Amino acid sequence: MHPFTKDVAGICGEDVSTLVLDPDEQAPARARRFVAERFAAWEVTDDHNGQVIVSELVTNALLHGEGPIVLRVFRDERDGLPTIEVWDGGAGRPVVRQESLTSIGGRGLLMVAALALDWGTRPLVEGGKLTWAKCGL
Repeated sequence: MHPFTKDVAGICGEDVSTLVLDPDEQAPARARRFVAERFAAWEVTDDHNGQVIVSELVTNALLHGEGPIVLRVFRDERDGLPTIEVWDGGAGRPVVRQESLTSIGGRGLLMVAALALDWGTRPLVEGGKLTWAKCGL
């Protein structure tokens, strides 16, 4: 496990928004729109980091996961900060790769780690995995 990866996600209250995405090339764009709408409803004026984070997490689920992608967005009831969760049915867990000047990919989780206040991943009891990230306001 990479040192950035933690196993503790936020605690969600009643205001949870969920979107089930087909695993297709439209999924990241739909996820960005969903996060933008949710953040706007919470009057979060800067949703850029949230959109980048959800785009990366959904793209990883699309490329490396299996089955439908479940996106949940909520405010952590401990601190009120927006939290993004992405679930997929794939068995593997996300891995932060070493930075490489020659690689054309593999920087998504490095970006998530840089933009999120906290993030992590954990296996789901029913199979698959959940990757989460907490955003600032």
